[in-house]
Amino acid sequence: VRLLALLQTALHDPMRGYYVAAIAGVTLTVSAFLPWVVVGENNLGSFPSMSSVWIAGLGLSATVLAALSLITRKNSRHPLLVVGLLAFGILFVVERLMVRMATERAWAAEQASALVGGNTSQVSIEAAAAPGLYLGLGSAFLIVLFGLTIVVKRASNPYTEETDDDV
Repeated sequence: VRLLALLQTALHDPMRGYYVAAIAGVTLTVSAFLPWVVVGENNLGSFPSMSSVWIAGLGLSATVLAALSLITRKNSRHPLLVVGLLAFGILFVVERLMVRMATERAWAAEQASALVGGNTSQVSIEAAAAPGLYLGLGSAFLIVLFGLTIVVKRASNPYTEETDDDV
């Protein structure tokens, strides 16, 4: 009953879009701990890598920005747009480079084992993007879309008006 009342309050909140940004920030942070590329049985790109540390930090900052906007009732769409663009750019470049690098590394390992064994290698190992990469790209895209709403909306005053309680 309490959860339903909380959900109903969130749906009627004038700043309810920030809940989407907060959830996207949390999922962006979670995606940093999931594998990004799968090569055979090997998973690559989860947390110890530098790019995943950046993604976790950007996800946490998106969550904090959205939470602060909900608490203070101030707008933070511009910083969320920058955070989302940075995260999307990092994930997009990492996806392009990591899949290629993992495929080349698997090919080189297969060639080396074929040379040591004295036979030829016909097996081609392909790298594929893992769910963590897709989750991160989707979350970053949602944060970018939310940040772009201030550009598309073109509100005359993007900040909420404070009520005059001195009257």
